[in-house]
Amino acid sequence: MSTNFLEADVGGVLAGVFRDSSGLVYAVNPTRETLSELIFRLHDVSDPPSVRLIAPQDPLKDVLADFIVAGHAADLVAAETLTVRVLSEAPAASLLVTESAVVSLVAADDMVGGLTTTDEEFLAAMRDRYEREWDDAEEYSLRTPPLSRVRETLSTDIGTDTAEDFDDLLGSLSVAKGDGEGLGEVAIALLAAARNGQLLYDMSKWGEDVGLASKATFSRMKTRLEDSELVETEKVPIDVGRPRLRLRLADDVTGLDLPELATLAEQRLAEW
Repeated sequence: MSTNFLEADVGGVLAGVFRDSSGLVYAVNPTRETLSELIFRLHDVSDPPSVRLIAPQDPLKDVLADFIVAGHAADLVAAETLTVRVLSEAPAASLLVTESAVVSLVAADDMVGGLTTTDEEFLAAMRDRYEREWDDAEEYSLRTPPLSRVRETLSTDIGTDTAEDFDDLLGSLSVAKGDGEGLGEVAIALLAAARNGQLLYDMSKWGEDVGLASKATFSRMKTRLEDSELVETEKVPIDVGRPRLRLRLADDVTGLDLPELATLAEQRLAEW
């Protein structure tokens, strides 16, 4: 890698660096925008390098609160393509340190540059520095399960129609944090379940088993969805024990397509 990169956005620069890199790459102190783009672009590369992402706690926590980003990151972690640690003292710049170059990310107006240096002495010093930083850094705990495992187990354990609706609801959102920023993953799962008449017990057990959220979290979100007049429940008798609850969409939302349902659900949940 010996050339500079000039692209319309930071994603283009990252894609170029990842395509041209092999071996180990340090991604140091990326901005919040760069963090999410790094994860998506790395996910799209057919033969990605191994990336050690090292960044301060606050931007990591903020960006990875988005289930869309965190689920893709968890896939990369599971594939051993990405590892994440917390940087205690951030440098002034955002850097990519590959095995052949140091790339500094610089934004100017409507373009983003990746300014590259291949000076051997400088490169060796930078790799040595961030190898030490990495060894001293605390591992970042990513509690979100891999998105691929969420999709696979939802299809297998609950049903393909519910899994497809979950995926389509998720795909209609640009952000999935909940609390007024898109729908959270539990709300998405329960809306998909209600659209297909699934049992709350089955959904909450699946969600807890896959690591999405606890049964109590699913129960609380079910109550919020009921209070928001998005979801209704009906009792289903069983041979032993208390009746189970079947989830249904409320009558006035059953005719909505999935993007409309997502938009309405986000608006109503933000009010409760």
